[in-house]
Amino acid sequence: MSDKQILENIKKLREITGVGFKDCKLAIDENNGDIDKSIEYLRKKGIAKASKKMGRVAADGLALVFEKDNEISTIEINSETDFVAKNKDFISFCKELSELNFQSKSNLDKLKLSKMKNQNTVDDNLITLISKIGEKITIRRSKYFDNNGLNFSYVHNSVENNIGKVVSIVQLNKNNNKNLKDLGTKLAMHIAAQAPIAIDEKDINKKVLDKELEIIKDELKNSGKKPEMIEKISKGKIKKFISDNTLLNQIWIMDTKKQVSQIIKEYSKDSEIKVLDFVRYKVGEGID
Repeated sequence: MSDKQILENIKKLREITGVGFKDCKLAIDENNGDIDKSIEYLRKKGIAKASKKMGRVAADGLALVFEKDNEISTIEINSETDFVAKNKDFISFCKELSELNFQSKSNLDKLKLSKMKNQNTVDDNLITLISKIGEKITIRRSKYFDNNGLNFSYVHNSVENNIGKVVSIVQLNKNNNKNLKDLGTKLAMHIAAQAPIAIDEKDINKKVLDKELEIIKDELKNSGKKPEMIEKISKGKIKKFISDNTLLNQIWIMDTKKQVSQIIKEYSKDSEIKVLDFVRYKVGEGID
């Protein structure tokens, strides 16, 4: 790796973690320039704290929602800059793609082969758009929600109707409760703001929990804590991690004295309300 590349990686690591040059250089040297491993290294040393932003590099583009007859889909399409994200040709392409994504039920392989209004495939139109605009454009991810539940969406930082930078959708079970629209919309807003990674503890990927516990224990060890204290403290920290990152256990943004689960219970007067599924897309989040 060249000196120039090493300096670029150090700069990138500093921007992500907020850690000083010396520690970032040591982390980069110790991990052969690997940014993700360097972030983990700094966290284990107790130098960089856990953060949802750590390890994520912002990209640009748009997230869109398309809804019809209680079926709904969302898609994220990325560009390199916000300038392109505001381009009329790019927005027009994204709008048509959002509708086609709904029709293909978020099957990206099928979507890319679908024909657009000009009778060319999505893939062909994508190549043409990249050539015209001069920036890399990618169709990143999508999700479709069927009619088996009641679906509610929210778009934050909207550019136009159903187009923005943060999109969230939540699906609730069908029941006799008449207040679901109010709750569903508020839940979608909460998800957009608080970015849960799962509905409840049982829904969190075990690998995510194991990795977080490993980092917590290494950080405590490096801070000089005794083994018996490490076990005790790490249990509390992982419990808080679960609480902070699971929808039902998060603090409700509209009433900080209650958890989301308590709010749902309050709405469940006529019949039980359950969260079946949800998604949250923040443009560029998680892209290296």
